[in-house]
Amino acid sequence: MNFKENKAIYLQIAERISELILLGEYREEERIPSVREYAAIVEVNFNTVMRSFDHLQASGIIFNKRGIGYFVSEGACKKIHSLRKEHFLQNEINDFFKQIHLLEIPIGEIVAMYEKYSNQLNNK
Repeated sequence: MNFKENKAIYLQIAERISELILLGEYREEERIPSVREYAAIVEVNFNTVMRSFDHLQASGIIFNKRGIGYFVSEGACKKIHSLRKEHFLQNEINDFFKQIHLLEIPIGEIVAMYEKYSNQLNNK
């Protein structure tokens, strides 16, 4: 996994696990790799992955069955979607609109780009 320097590694790992849940690789109520297994997969310290799992558990995305491992929570996909939407609307949309304004990009061009992107995703 390639990490970005501008964000904590444990958060990037948590986001990646969330993406895998959204993509169906980890299904609701199913076990996910252990902390040690995942640390080996992404080649980071065990404690970093433990922090990621703690973050996901506190968010209600995964839960721990003591002695068995971590599992994807029921409703995790809906929760991830909700949290990401909230984050985007509170943090990223303002920067997006600021850049559109500063670069003087016409709204029609943005709409056309969005429609093209959306069509590409729908055709996959």
